[in-house]
Amino acid sequence: MKHTSILDPMSHTLFISDLHLCADRPHINQQFFDFLSRTAPQAEALYILGDLFEYWVGDDDLTDPLNAAVAAALRRLRDKSVALYLMHGNRDLLLGEEFTRRSRAEAIADPVLLELYGTRTLIMHGDTLCTDDVEYQKFRTYARNPENQAKFLAQPIAKRKEQILGLRADSESAKHGKTEQIMDVTPATMEQTLRDFGYPRLIHGHTHRPARHQHVVDGHRCERWVLNDWYERGGYLRCDASGCAAFML
Repeated sequence: MKHTSILDPMSHTLFISDLHLCADRPHINQQFFDFLSRTAPQAEALYILGDLFEYWVGDDDLTDPLNAAVAAALRRLRDKSVALYLMHGNRDLLLGEEFTRRSRAEAIADPVLLELYGTRTLIMHGDTLCTDDVEYQKFRTYARNPENQAKFLAQPIAKRKEQILGLRADSESAKHGKTEQIMDVTPATMEQTLRDFGYPRLIHGHTHRPARHQHVVDGHRCERWVLNDWYERGGYLRCDASGCAAFML
């Protein structure tokens, strides 16, 4: 996966994550649809780095009006020749083949190393960097077990939604007992990740702490961009041959 259109100075790629789209935040849903129709068509590619939805109980829930509208809007963007890549987050890890078929998005692994306009760039959702949050990492392992996913998907949609809403409530309650440090990236894990991938630029979401960081790892200066969440206001990261910049909608 390479983006090397150096001859065209206007060529750029966009990154978003943690939109948490749901019926409870119609203004954010509309911002997303506006972003897809006005901003994203100018890009060479759009990467969605996880948590597109607040929750996803399975592709058989595509009859839901919002879910269907999101898939259709993404397809319209793809039809404009914008490459579209979708990474799973912790809220939408059950997004499957039917959703990608409807949206024409390409599902990608977590993490992925890109050659982005001459700069090696590692992209990830970001939750694997938060290793100090031991309880979350245990749940992450459980939720990604194929047998556990199959059991969950075998239940009726209404039952699945009930369970998901219960998990969301438990998660919000658990956050009150955790420090900000625990819920952020673990520095040693982040540094080892940069080391393992050859000291690239790093782009991720999940922590909801948008910022640009500079890290020096083993004498190598590495740039790290944390994407913003869309709970109150949408935003995106734009990268081209000259570098990256964050924008709010």
